[in-house]
Amino acid sequence: MTANTLAALLTARAEDGRPGLLFEDTTWTWREHVAACRAAGSWLARRGTGSHAAVLSDNVPGLLFLVGGAALAGRPVVALNPTRPAAELARDARATDVGLVLYDDPYEDLARSLGLPARPLSDATGPDGGPGALPGRAPDPGELVLLIFTSGTSGRPRAVRVTQRKLAVPGTSLGALLTPDDVVYCSMPLFHSGALMAAYAPAVASGAALALRRRFSASGLLPDVRRYGCTYLHYVGKALSYALATPERPDDADNPLRLAFGNEGSAVAIRRFGERYGCHVIDAFGSTETAVSISPDPAGPPGSLGRLPEGVAILDPSTGEPCPPGRVEDGRLLNPDEAVGELVNTTGLGLFEGYYNDPEADAERVRDGAFWSGDLAWRDAAGHVFFAGRGTERLRVDGENLSAAPVEAALREFPGVVEAAVYPVPDAAAGDQVMAALVLEGGFDPEAFTAFLAARPDLGAKSLPRYVRVAGRLPQTPSHKVVKRVLAREGWRTGDPVWWRTPSGLRPLTGADVKAIEEEFVRHGRQHLLET
Repeated sequence: MTANTLAALLTARAEDGRPGLLFEDTTWTWREHVAACRAAGSWLARRGTGSHAAVLSDNVPGLLFLVGGAALAGRPVVALNPTRPAAELARDARATDVGLVLYDDPYEDLARSLGLPARPLSDATGPDGGPGALPGRAPDPGELVLLIFTSGTSGRPRAVRVTQRKLAVPGTSLGALLTPDDVVYCSMPLFHSGALMAAYAPAVASGAALALRRRFSASGLLPDVRRYGCTYLHYVGKALSYALATPERPDDADNPLRLAFGNEGSAVAIRRFGERYGCHVIDAFGSTETAVSISPDPAGPPGSLGRLPEGVAILDPSTGEPCPPGRVEDGRLLNPDEAVGELVNTTGLGLFEGYYNDPEADAERVRDGAFWSGDLAWRDAAGHVFFAGRGTERLRVDGENLSAAPVEAALREFPGVVEAAVYPVPDAAAGDQVMAALVLEGGFDPEAFTAFLAARPDLGAKSLPRYVRVAGRLPQTPSHKVVKRVLAREGWRTGDPVWWRTPSGLRPLTGADVKAIEEEFVRHGRQHLLET
């Protein structure tokens, strides 16, 4: 069997009697884990190839058994994001030829609302799922295992093809940091690629045990690390900041953790987490597509992603020409208009295997053999890369990819809206926040607006605008297209009235609020994002 496949990595663990999966009060050996994967694979194989099975689930063992079964049987499954509204999930299911939805207990009603046959996940992965025997097969590295959704700049959700190779390559690479005596902590959602590529696959490749938590809990992180003896954890976005917000204790560093690996952590959170919990933090840059990756440079300046790797360039999206280095003075980027461009893999597609049945999306990302990521960045004279946000149609909020278009469509239905624009502004800790600019016929009623948003079933909690700008007009091109890059650059620092969402509701943003927000960016080492 080809070594660079998830199926091969699992098969290598088939006779391993050491602990492989830890969940709540139950332990599976790797031998038992692979047997359960084979049973799930047998169940998938009996379904045939007419349509895909999808899964709506938190992090539970059955979800991993299903992923492993898909790899062993060659029957891909669709990982649905249970935090998305039902209407969007139904569209996702149609786009990926789903014929059956498997659900974990909390999501039965959601699964049955999609208009498709729905069954408990345990039907496929429980003791009655099926025999463990599967025909011997050597899958191709490019064989499809999963479809995982991300968002693109056109506003449509895209299903990324996750192949055997796409899981095995990062699994083997990160697995080299581990030994069979390590324990990997996985609390990030497995319906995203990060947890599969940077937690599950490295555990399979190395033989380290995997400690699984149903959902991330900041207060539960350290108790879990101690309970299971975790030496490695995977994180995304603001998870480090959330953990640091818990009450500090003098014995926080008294734990077995030695390595944390993830992405989108702020410079300050990375440093403080390592100091407080006595571990080394590696913050890398990548995306679900895995076409552009940047390795961190410990000797680089604060806030940098690392050095621009060979084959990756920062190009002007309008001309395709390389952007000049940024000129920096007192930590401020002086030439953002010319220095900020799009990260592009100019030599190929990396591990990107395309989107599922979406040639339009493929064409948007792949041009003349190069992969245009949609991520904006700039570099200094020494080649260190600094993230500068995303294309104005794509946002990443608390580790979730969102599109501006569905939110805009909803806001345009609010009474009195003449025009609406939705765009990303940076979050002080990690990723983006949602900002909306509204042109209204009358005044802005925050209570009516809040009630309107609460009644929209097509808007998830992370889609709700954090900032609302009430504008007399929006900047436009001669062809009357809204120039969102101007709105995104101005953010909340504008002469127009801005309202912002707080725990007590929407209220006007004051000068004192702006000062406090900017101070929070400084605390997290992300003040450079306010200059671009």
